[in-house]
Amino acid sequence: MAVDSKVRVMIAAVVLLAMVAAAPGASAAVTCGQVGSAIAPCISYVTGRGAITQACCNGVKGLNNAASTTADRQTACRCLKSLAGSIKSLNLGTVAGVPGKCGVNVGFPISLSTDCNKVS
Repeated sequence: MAVDSKVRVMIAAVVLLAMVAAAPGASAAVTCGQVGSAIAPCISYVTGRGAITQACCNGVKGLNNAASTTADRQTACRCLKSLAGSIKSLNLGTVAGVPGKCGVNVGFPISLSTDCNKVS
């Protein structure tokens, strides 16, 4: 019974965090959770531990399609920059090339120096 209670509390906390994280960017439909989920299959490739996969490309394509407004693209940009800082052994050159390898034009350079406020 105690395990069920802990699981429920954890689920409630995750939902609450997702709601709080989405609130400041209320005009954007894309969330950092979606960005993280979309690019998760790419992590082994951008850290040099594997090849680019169809799952990675599907995630990149799905994220690109979901980010249909300026607010969405700016949110995705900020999320990508934030996530990049948390991934050890990240090869930024490899990261920048992922959209092209997947046949996707994201409309802005994938770089830590990108000014997300200028993404349109």
